[in-house]
Amino acid sequence: MPYTVALLAAASADQGPGDALRIVLLGSIVGAALLAWFLLRGYGNEDNND
Repeated sequence: MPYTVALLAAASADQGPGDALRIVLLGSIVGAALLAWFLLRGYGNEDNND
């Protein structure tokens, strides 16, 4: 059993920036969607704010 844990630890150490890049990409997509919603939400109202 300790050999399996050591093997999995060694295999997971050589993955590179895959997980971090995936998290950054997902965060940027969510951030862009929230920014677009925030900027475009004012165009839907029909109030005259004079």
